[in-house]
Amino acid sequence: MIKFFRRIRQQLLTENKFSKYLLYAIGEIILVVIGILIALSINNWNSNRIQKQKEHLLLNGLNEEFKANKIQLDSVLTKHKYALKSVDYLMSKLPIKNIKIENLDSLSYHIYHLGTYYTFNPSGGVINSLINSSSVDIISNNELRQLIISWNDVLLDYQEEEILARDNYINHLKQFEKKHFNYNSNYYQYLKDPRIDLSILQTLEFDNYVQDRRFDLENILNNSYGELDAVIHTIDKIIELSEPKNND
Repeated sequence: MIKFFRRIRQQLLTENKFSKYLLYAIGEIILVVIGILIALSINNWNSNRIQKQKEHLLLNGLNEEFKANKIQLDSVLTKHKYALKSVDYLMSKLPIKNIKIENLDSLSYHIYHLGTYYTFNPSGGVINSLINSSSVDIISNNELRQLIISWNDVLLDYQEEEILARDNYINHLKQFEKKHFNYNSNYYQYLKDPRIDLSILQTLEFDNYVQDRRFDLENILNNSYGELDAVIHTIDKIIELSEPKNND
């Protein structure tokens, strides 16, 4: 092809047909420019195709990760609510004035469950990889991209209350339990050890122990500042916006 065009140029120059040669040269330049544009277009199309494939894979991973995180959050919240129910049962009994008329099995059960604590620790492999490697720019959906960027802040705001409750339990409330109760795998035996002085259940210290735990659990679940709602909303929207049907 190159030899063909070179032959035409030489023929026009030999015949001294400059005007025709000029038109030919302009036409050749146009053809070269068109060829370059076509090549660039093909390259851009291929790059976009590769990026779309990468985005599709990342979104699939993100979708699976946050579906698993939603299951974990639901499980943790259920356990917090169970613990709060036990606290509310014990609160209904305070102050305990007569141990003999109380159902020790029920008290044992609820004291045991009052002492359970959990924290929401979601998987973050995909989302952290997106943020740390700047791959978040690949996400074409602006709303999803902003949710990904804000996730860690939203999560930390919620986790603060869980961490405070956990630390308070481990550092203070658990010490009370160790001193006065028996850690038995059968919670109905929680108060049945003869070494336990059941009069502790009638003290102000026990009342404060129960109320302290209730305060911590309420801070996690009552959502006064919207932290829990923000976590639930963010998880649900990330799942919705990363569904495979949205990535075609």
